[in-house]
Amino acid sequence: MTDAASTDNGMQLSLRDPDVRLMLRAKEGDESAFEELVLNYQDRLIHVFYHLVGSQETAEDLAQETFLRIYRARHGYVPTAKFSTWLFKIANNLASNSRRTKGRRKEVDLNTGNESAALPRMEEQRVAEKSGMMPTRQYDHKEMTQVVQAALTCLNDRQRLAVLLHKFEEMSYADIGATMDLTEAAVKSLLSRAREALRVKLENYVKNGDVWSGAFPTSS
Repeated sequence: MTDAASTDNGMQLSLRDPDVRLMLRAKEGDESAFEELVLNYQDRLIHVFYHLVGSQETAEDLAQETFLRIYRARHGYVPTAKFSTWLFKIANNLASNSRRTKGRRKEVDLNTGNESAALPRMEEQRVAEKSGMMPTRQYDHKEMTQVVQAALTCLNDRQRLAVLLHKFEEMSYADIGATMDLTEAAVKSLLSRAREALRVKLENYVKNGDVWSGAFPTSS
């Protein structure tokens, strides 16, 4: 994409996506804009991470790392996709890395490398505080029934992420594809297989008219 095309695309995104506008304000040094983004996404992000890695503590650590990466990258931010697409793409990469290193707990180090010049230590600490990683302030597991939690575990990692983004984040096939580096056709196929697996897993609840009976329709 040329610089002119990239700029034009960024302008269009900023008009359509209020979160892109917030990120552009954060790029210019508006701390309150970044804090608003954290508040908008922290619980949703931990929700997704929890179902990808199966640990509340790890989900909180990974969510914090996601926000720190975004904060560190803010000065070079150029909007080429919806903010949520960019955020969940970073989250997907972090979750994949975490799964590959499973068995060795990943800890977030707020004082590593040579980041101090671009991101002073106190600012990183403030970002960590803003991202509210205390368990009592995070996603309440009661919001997701145990039945559906168990059903999601029957899916592979890619199917689970696609379902979480499509059903709970209400992302389009195109945005899910951009997040997961897949074509729209591949996303449709992935979700179709996931729906069938979930339908089998939830069959008894669907027959009994459970609230989740319409959660995974055959088409979108």
